[in-house]
Amino acid sequence: MSLAPRVVLVHRRTELDELVARHGTRGQAEFFLRTRGRDLREVAAADAALRAALAAASAAIPLDWRRGEVERADLDRFLFTPEDVVVVVGQDGLIANVAKYLDGQPVIGVAPGEPGVLVKHPVEAVADLVRSTGDVEHRTMAQLTADDGQRLLALNEIYLGHAGHQTARYRLGVGGGRAERQASSGILVGTGTGATGWCGSVWRDRRSGLSLPSPGEARLVWFVREAWPSPSTGTTRTEGELTNTSLTVEVESDRLVAFGDGLEADTVALTRGQTATFAPAAKTVRLVR
Repeated sequence: MSLAPRVVLVHRRTELDELVARHGTRGQAEFFLRTRGRDLREVAAADAALRAALAAASAAIPLDWRRGEVERADLDRFLFTPEDVVVVVGQDGLIANVAKYLDGQPVIGVAPGEPGVLVKHPVEAVADLVRSTGDVEHRTMAQLTADDGQRLLALNEIYLGHAGHQTARYRLGVGGGRAERQASSGILVGTGTGATGWCGSVWRDRRSGLSLPSPGEARLVWFVREAWPSPSTGTTRTEGELTNTSLTVEVESDRLVAFGDGLEADTVALTRGQTATFAPAAKTVRLVR
């Protein structure tokens, strides 16, 4: 007998939760906000909207299905299973946060308020969507593979550089060509989904001639941040795209880190002499339309 499907609700702590945890009481949180010209009612309304959306999404799960729930902070300790249907309630960034932990499970993005680019469904649609998840769009992910077997996936972008965003030293090669020694503020490798974020900002600032990929396109773009020349470092390779080629970075600093989608707490650490390779990931995120 096969297991019934499981719906996993993914959310993150609200700003109100975090304020109360930091300041001890709701009254102290209100005082803190007031000193910064803000009103607790605004924060409380956002908290209430998320809780109502979570309750409605939970009520929409079929009674004979299994259910689970996980906060963003616990994603790295949660075990997703192949039959899961993942319902993300919150902001667009939460889908990027959960994407790296999935392997083909359909993802439904639910907006507790105004819809976003990825969380675009109202909570009233959950009951129908969890039963019919065949209409999906496939979103390309970026992948970093280290020479010791470590792997990192991201839906928006992967950053490789110094943990404190100081000078990173490495040798950069594209498609097996001659490598260039560089010193920079790090490297960004992004997807079409991430083209509206960090990579898009770099692209605009430098007026790059690269064509940014679309969300489902199996192509990545990469940018070296603030590379500078010296007698031993160059700046001739500071951007490009990856489709059938890969980007290889050999670490020459004592320690560099890589993290995806802004999750600096979940990193891959690389030491001097190690090599990391970037390429489009073989798997995609299945986002329910």
